[in-house]
Amino acid sequence: MKAVILAGGYGTRISEESGIRPKPMVEIGGKPILWHILKIYAHHGITDFVICCGYKGHMIKQYFADYFLLNSDVTFRMDRNEMRIHRSNAEPWTVTLVHTGHNTMTGGRLRRVREYVGDDTFCLTYGDGVSNVDISAAVAHHREQGCLATLTAVRQPGRFGVFNLNEESAAVLDFTEKPTGADTPWINGGFFVLEPGVFDYIEGDETIWEKGPLEQLAAQGQLTAFRHSGFWQPMDTLHDKNVLESLWQKGEAPWHVWGPEPQWVPAPVLFAAPEARGRALPLSLALSRAIWATLAPAWSSTYARFFQQLN
Repeated sequence: MKAVILAGGYGTRISEESGIRPKPMVEIGGKPILWHILKIYAHHGITDFVICCGYKGHMIKQYFADYFLLNSDVTFRMDRNEMRIHRSNAEPWTVTLVHTGHNTMTGGRLRRVREYVGDDTFCLTYGDGVSNVDISAAVAHHREQGCLATLTAVRQPGRFGVFNLNEESAAVLDFTEKPTGADTPWINGGFFVLEPGVFDYIEGDETIWEKGPLEQLAAQGQLTAFRHSGFWQPMDTLHDKNVLESLWQKGEAPWHVWGPEPQWVPAPVLFAAPEARGRALPLSLALSRAIWATLAPAWSSTYARFFQQLN
């Protein structure tokens, strides 16, 4: 099963961070929130991801392009222009990054990755929120209901005190400070489970997923809800980001449902910079060629042609 992540928006409400990076790349505990979302899905056995990029999408692509190097223990021999890889935290993920436009709406972004999703049931969520939702149970619920779409229903976090008002006298009849639990309404928490048939409800780039498609699916009895009463937190503002960071630093992050980080420990691998037309290649360039040729044999010939043109 694949999971599609909407990661192309501007994130204007958290502009303190999104002004320099796309919102899904804002870090919690030194890792992009996007990484946390992928870890949540991987915990439930979903490791094939399609990421809808847009605003500053090149930064998301660069993150995954550099993932192997940045998550490895390495030794550099500067005098020899060499690098030795000792250890790496490996993730068994397949990540497809698709540019879906800068101003495309959420439904349009989903429509643009249709060819990468295929004909099977798939998941969809937003690239700016975390939860301890039981995705496996949500998938099972979806299959039991037999609908085209399932959304995860969560309780809206209370941010303000609420009260009932006597419209005639303006008297406050009752008051509740930041209601929680059953006192708050169910809202869309993302973490969808979908059938490919939902693509028929998306007209084009201007389609907002939460408007036309979901409204039509609900009207036709093709939308069901998986109730989640646990932790759910979007990262809409800098305050939200700080709340998540605090939970992570205290070791109290409810969305941290996965176990210890997997580690791949190979025999030390040595990458040495070869000569190019009588001159030594910079270590970074040699490293890029060596890593790609080693880790992606299927691409090495294409990559070699690129370097032939470069040199």
